[in-house]
Amino acid sequence: MVTRLVISALAVLITALTLDGVTVEPWWWAVIIAIVLGFVNSWIRPLVKLLALPINILTLGLFTLVINALMVMLCSWIVGPHFEVDNFWWALCFSIVMTLVSWLLHLFFPSKN
Repeated sequence: MVTRLVISALAVLITALTLDGVTVEPWWWAVIIAIVLGFVNSWIRPLVKLLALPINILTLGLFTLVINALMVMLCSWIVGPHFEVDNFWWALCFSIVMTLVSWLLHLFFPSKN
């Protein structure tokens, strides 16, 4: 559990440092952002995906990228000034890059679960 949190926080921090349109200040707020993103992705995202199922089927699953970007923007709104995403496109880039960074970090530091 702690390993996943640290990896998620590192992924948030690395992704925010990589993209110009996303800021995390101060750096230790990445842990709180990772917790909020985890909560949003485990509770709100499944409901949104269920409601958007028809359009997701029509777009062959590509609408999931839009849902992911919206979840990042929701997290930015919840956390406030410590996590700022400039617009929808930066949120979309953040969700894609964070997925890749998180995948790489999990590859190098697998959790025991």
